[in-house]
Amino acid sequence: MRKFKLTLAYDGTAYHGWQSQNSGRGVADQIESALARLFPSAPRLTSSSRTDTGVHARGLVTHFEVPCTESRIPARQLALAINAGLPDDVRVIAATRAPASFHARFDATAKEYRYSIWNHPAMDPLARHRAWHVPRLLDLAAMRSAAVHFVGTHDFRAFTTKRDGRLGAPLRTVNRCEIVRRGAEITFRIEASGFLYKMCRGIVGTLVQVGEGRCPAGQVLEMLASHDRRTTGSNAPAHGLVLWQVFYRPRGQ
Repeated sequence: MRKFKLTLAYDGTAYHGWQSQNSGRGVADQIESALARLFPSAPRLTSSSRTDTGVHARGLVTHFEVPCTESRIPARQLALAINAGLPDDVRVIAATRAPASFHARFDATAKEYRYSIWNHPAMDPLARHRAWHVPRLLDLAAMRSAAVHFVGTHDFRAFTTKRDGRLGAPLRTVNRCEIVRRGAEITFRIEASGFLYKMCRGIVGTLVQVGEGRCPAGQVLEMLASHDRRTTGSNAPAHGLVLWQVFYRPRGQ
């Protein structure tokens, strides 16, 4: 068998998340369909992450394996070949051979998500599918003070939603939680060793609540300690979220 690593970008607006769906409207369905046209074994994908309905990506990593007898396309041409069978809103950005030991999910050391807000009374129509419109002026200094409290290892039960009744290990280590403003656009950059279900959107929704003056920045510490989802802000809408990058250790380390 030969293993290949793909780095993907997609606009999630038209899809029911990353996962394969009975409807065929998962992002994975589009790529596996394109792979089936190239490889008779119809390989399945193993991904670094699962994005929700409407969430975008520009750095999701996945891998697949095919028998050596089917691996006739040079790696440098593989991305072009797969993209020829994909819709315009899904693209393979890079395709490389991977060692047999590589695993897209378990080898990942950290992930970065970015969330965009359009903070202006009038929404930019060109940004409507990639940014949350928050018309009220936000207190950026208060939001940045609150964001600092998320950095470090914490129990994030108050910032997640159970998926199928399962929570998963609640401890996560956030390496960075930064807020950058350029004109009307505010970007949240959140990097962590891993994320709970809807954790990013819960963090952003709470920070916007702080920015609107509905709770003080220091209350984030109380929210984390409560382990109670009812104490935090509502989830930010899905369409402002992008899986930006997945990090791996350099080979040999």
